[in-house]
Amino acid sequence: MAASLSTALDVHFTIPKSDTKRPIFFTSPIRHNPTKKRLAISCNSSTSETSSSTKPPQNLSESPSPKNPSLSDQLKPLSATTLSTKDHKAQLLSKPKSTWVNPTRPKRSVLSLQRQKKSLYSYNPQIRELKLFAKKLNDCGSGEDEFESVLETIPYPPTRENALLILNSLRPWQKTHLFFNWIKTRNVFPMETIFYNVTMKSLRYGLQFDIIEELANEMVSNEIQLDNITYSTIITCAKKCSRFDKAVEWFERMYKTGLMPDEVTYSAILDVYAKLGKVEEVLSLYERGVASGWKPDPITFSVLAKMFGEAGDYDGIRYVLQEMKSLGVQPNLVVYNTLLEAMGKAGKPGLARSLFEEMVDSGLTPSEKTLTALAKIYGKARWAKDAMDLWERMRSNNWPMDFILYNTLLNMCADLGLVEEAEMLFEDMKRSEKCRPDSWTFTAMLNIYGSGGNADKSMELFEEMSKLGVGLNIMGCTCLVQCLGKARRIDDLVKVFNVAIDGGVKLDDRFCGCLLSVVSLCDESEDVAKVLACLKQANPRLVALVRLIEEEETSFETLKEEFRAVVSGAVVETRRPFCNCLIDICRKRDLHGRAHELLYLGTLYGLYPDLHHKTVKEWSLDVRSLSVGAAHTALEEWMGTLTKFVQRNEELPELFSAHTGSGTHKFSQGLANSFDSHVKKLAAPFRQSEERAGHFVATREDLVTWVQSRIPSSVTA
Repeated sequence: MAASLSTALDVHFTIPKSDTKRPIFFTSPIRHNPTKKRLAISCNSSTSETSSSTKPPQNLSESPSPKNPSLSDQLKPLSATTLSTKDHKAQLLSKPKSTWVNPTRPKRSVLSLQRQKKSLYSYNPQIRELKLFAKKLNDCGSGEDEFESVLETIPYPPTRENALLILNSLRPWQKTHLFFNWIKTRNVFPMETIFYNVTMKSLRYGLQFDIIEELANEMVSNEIQLDNITYSTIITCAKKCSRFDKAVEWFERMYKTGLMPDEVTYSAILDVYAKLGKVEEVLSLYERGVASGWKPDPITFSVLAKMFGEAGDYDGIRYVLQEMKSLGVQPNLVVYNTLLEAMGKAGKPGLARSLFEEMVDSGLTPSEKTLTALAKIYGKARWAKDAMDLWERMRSNNWPMDFILYNTLLNMCADLGLVEEAEMLFEDMKRSEKCRPDSWTFTAMLNIYGSGGNADKSMELFEEMSKLGVGLNIMGCTCLVQCLGKARRIDDLVKVFNVAIDGGVKLDDRFCGCLLSVVSLCDESEDVAKVLACLKQANPRLVALVRLIEEEETSFETLKEEFRAVVSGAVVETRRPFCNCLIDICRKRDLHGRAHELLYLGTLYGLYPDLHHKTVKEWSLDVRSLSVGAAHTALEEWMGTLTKFVQRNEELPELFSAHTGSGTHKFSQGLANSFDSHVKKLAAPFRQSEERAGHFVATREDLVTWVQSRIPSSVTA
């Protein structure tokens, strides 16, 4: 080799004489009598010399030039001892990431996703026969004797692999459990964790938590290891069976053993804590899992969003969104649906709209559930324009529609008073092949026409339902009766009532309250008798109370006992409407004394808890939850009380106010107009406030002047 074209490199390494075959990278660092050798490695560009050594010699002694060995000859011993052999494979590893270890605490054991060793099956001619045998077990009867008789025909001895194959092929949990017990009684091979896990998963499908827990305790007794799959199966089954206490118990036991939960276990236990309302525990567990290296999946964030949504916690919902963004988790359709429902419960329609636009921009197509949630939010917030824009986008983009979504949109139209839009939706459903109008669809339309007082269209719809054979449910019946009662079409009302009775409609307290309100509207005694006859079939005791109120001989104590019996027997949400209607009936019949007695009884039994409010500067009367007649009675009662305070020279606030409310619904009747008329009739010193809508105000000086002008003929209760 030419010295001018070569570069020499001296490589020094040590080989102990005692063990020349030992790999040099694992020699002892203590060097005894080392023998140093110098290898002169030359790199030459000469083609002639390169071609002369194309085939390296097999070992150093066979080298044609032992005094000047080639590079391949020099490295041959090194490659023979450190590179690939039959037992070891060299791997190129990237630089490992540094991991901080707390020296004061032992590191928890983390099981990999492959938590059980899988057998490396080669082709086994027995597999086909074993699967046919498993099919025979699946097809046989559920009796234990019949199952055991089939087991006697097993084609091959139950080895570990064969038993595991059959166990995995059984579908009914009863047969999986029977075969598992049969394997244990044979005692051919030791039971392992995988057999328990496969059996537990089958039992989980059957919601057999007690048996699963029994097997888990058996594993503990027999010192068989419970791995992540075991604990995850136990916890998820307990959650499915609503055994939340057991799910928490086994999760805590898992943590005490040192096992770190996997994604499935974390999501399941987070859902359990959320269902139990343990928000702090959920957040603590979530943060602990993230700190341990666990990356939450979209299901986890769906659980968190649902939990905060149920509580109406907007800050919690924002926390979920920020966490997803920081961890780089892209929400899927399920997460978006959950977040939208949460936004609706938290009362954030604007944020719900922004979230929906973000979902569409990300390329996801909204489902029926997505659109239903958004339609409910817009309807509740009375966002008519946004609701109809949503409907137009649904039509233009051919987004999926189902019964629930159509009916939700119709109910939204009823809430917003959108009659024409509702009719368009209704006709669109009639043309649809998949979403033909059902009973709830007609009910929504009856609600729309009834709210607008359109009795003609309500009856046309009722006749159409009869022709199509669509049954009338209790809600539709209530809407019809209310609409016909306001229109004084009592004969049609009786007709609808009879159809409902013949159709098997179960009349409830809400429907009885509707009939009672119709009684308060009737002018003719004949119409009153017809409505009361219908009401008697639904609630005879309520009719008896109406008769008792009309009799002058009825004492207050008798009225009190009967009123308490009727009200206590009704559902909570109908008790105050019952009292309102009874007061209206008294006002209609000029029984003002009875009206005041009923208002007193309603207050006594807690039906009007927020009627009066007192502060140092203002006394107020809130009649928003009262009917017109009840509001007039409450005003008279209040004015009588204030008159007595003035006459006794008691200390009074600077301002008095009555709150009637201001309806934003275009069908809302409100109390403001009727209350204003009654105030003028009493010549009371109240006037409508310009600053506060739906409020009537009076100053202390105005009230004192009014009382003094009426003495000695002041208003009394």
